[in-house]
Amino acid sequence: METIDVVVVGGGVTGLASAAALAGGGREVCVLERHPRPGMDTSTRNSGVIHAGLHYPAGSLKARLCVEGARELYAFCARHGVPHARCGKLIVALDVPDVAGLERLKAQGEANGVEGLEIIDAAGIRRREPHAAGIAALFSPATGVVEPETLVHALAYVLEQSGGYFLTGTRLEGADLTAGGMLLRTERESILARTVVNAAGLFADQVSAMLGGESFTIHPCRGEYAELAPSRTHLVNALVYPLPNASGHGLGVHLTRTTRGTVLVGPTVRHQDSRHDYESNRLAPAGFLEPARRLLPELGSGDLRLGGSGIRPNLNPPEEPFADFLIRRDRRNPRVVHAAGINSPGLTSCLAIGRLVASLL
Repeated sequence: METIDVVVVGGGVTGLASAAALAGGGREVCVLERHPRPGMDTSTRNSGVIHAGLHYPAGSLKARLCVEGARELYAFCARHGVPHARCGKLIVALDVPDVAGLERLKAQGEANGVEGLEIIDAAGIRRREPHAAGIAALFSPATGVVEPETLVHALAYVLEQSGGYFLTGTRLEGADLTAGGMLLRTERESILARTVVNAAGLFADQVSAMLGGESFTIHPCRGEYAELAPSRTHLVNALVYPLPNASGHGLGVHLTRTTRGTVLVGPTVRHQDSRHDYESNRLAPAGFLEPARRLLPELGSGDLRLGGSGIRPNLNPPEEPFADFLIRRDRRNPRVVHAAGINSPGLTSCLAIGRLVASLL
């Protein structure tokens, strides 16, 4: 039986960043990941946007960690050669009533500490995105994009360089609280951990129950994407968003030019029971045309093709508009620290989340 300071359950960006922060602080750390590679669920099934932090309620963990995390992430990417771009984002108003929404979003972003926000007119939109619709827009210069898979592998490299262990293809099967810590069982071995970090993403509620922790529920929410045909990617220079969904679930179908030069259209919002189902009853590319044309009027029915999909590990059910990240010690089992409910802006916030998790230990 192995004995170790901290076991992190989950090898996505949250788990890897937390483990790297702990290992860098001198802890002996091991990450358990059920998949054969890191980051195969939510971490790499998204649009790769580095958010500035203007969409989240002032005072929330999401607001604070997003603003802090974006600054850290840009520096990390530059240091480790992760493809990224600080390209800026436009949130467009399509008619006069939308302009008041831009003003509210600007005020909220400034309350969160987002810098450089500016409301621009139609001519300003055309200078940045000549093909986009809109009578006005909120311009966020601090927003950007990152290549998620390269980021995941860079975090894994930093963890290993700091002396941490990363066990792929290793599923947590059971756990018992003992006098010395948590005795964790996998299919191959038992590990005694003084502390366990629950960064299990879509399965964080199940892992909490396995660890004897408090009860909460992850509500899977699938987001699907289309892509612009290669001949039409020149229509988008960076990021073009509508005003956020009134439901609070997602930021609306938007246009994202990735670091690879493709243009994503999405994501949609589909609440479902399955945490594994990425593909059944997929929305056809034609289903993206109407919301995409609101932002990019030149699009035609032949300009879209099917893209990827991801599942968000939401803590808020469909009828609730917002839930903050759950990052704290468990209230039933003090050997457990949660980093759960990490949906957007989790990718942006990962380094700040990791630093916060490390501080809790």
